[in-house]
Amino acid sequence: MKLKAKAVTTKYWTPGTNYLEEIAKALKNKIKDGDIITVSEKAISTAIGNIVDESKVKPGKTAYLIAKYWMRIVWGYILCFLARMKPENMRRIRSYPLIEGACHKQTVIQHVGVLQALNVWSENGIDGSNLPYAYVSLPLKNAKEIAQKIREHIRHKLGKKTAVIIVDTDKTYSFRNFHFSCRPCAVKGIFHIKCFLAYVLGRFLKLKQRATPVAAAGLDLDAENLLRIADFSNRLRGFGAGRTVWDMAEAFSTYLTGVSWEMLNRMKHKPIVIVRLTGE
Repeated sequence: MKLKAKAVTTKYWTPGTNYLEEIAKALKNKIKDGDIITVSEKAISTAIGNIVDESKVKPGKTAYLIAKYWMRIVWGYILCFLARMKPENMRRIRSYPLIEGACHKQTVIQHVGVLQALNVWSENGIDGSNLPYAYVSLPLKNAKEIAQKIREHIRHKLGKKTAVIIVDTDKTYSFRNFHFSCRPCAVKGIFHIKCFLAYVLGRFLKLKQRATPVAAAGLDLDAENLLRIADFSNRLRGFGAGRTVWDMAEAFSTYLTGVSWEMLNRMKHKPIVIVRLTGE
């Protein structure tokens, strides 16, 4: 199966954005029947207000302990080597911000549990990159229904029969035909491991890692082909303002929670990718 794809630039989707209309407007005169439309999960979560302002979160003792000791010491000096982290990321983890970090870990504990809070970042799909201030996006709880809704809206507005895949940058690791991820998804054949060991094991063993297809509607493909499409489109989409909150802050020459909505609005955003199957 050969793939051809094109990323589509839109405005930045702030809370309250009608993402269905934005998708239809962005795809007008660009798609044909049979195309696969991949959409960023984070962009959808931001548009529907599925985000948390961590500056208003009050961290508990467990969150402080994770931020101060588990992140700075266990991850910073032990697990980072097993996970084959880059030296730059090792330095960042060893100086993990205590206050902001504890607030973030408290958010993770409240929404997806302590085991996920032990992961180093993007815990269960919770992520702060490409969001301003102390906001983080939460994973979609009804991703499959949203994928179907997008598909139906495209057909209604543009008269095209397409398939839709919602994609997250969090990685799925593959060992031959066995696929596993730190985050849940609605794709059959991708297993959810509810702890940081999925990340460590996947990176330590140098397993193939690809963006995760969170949910799909309108196509009947196995997990391997969905992973191929998700990762192919994700590489075209890029990382927006930055791969991590540290990268984003550096890009705007500000502190970790100093990025504003206005700054993000100035960036090119590509939440949508059109994928076309061109043959066997």
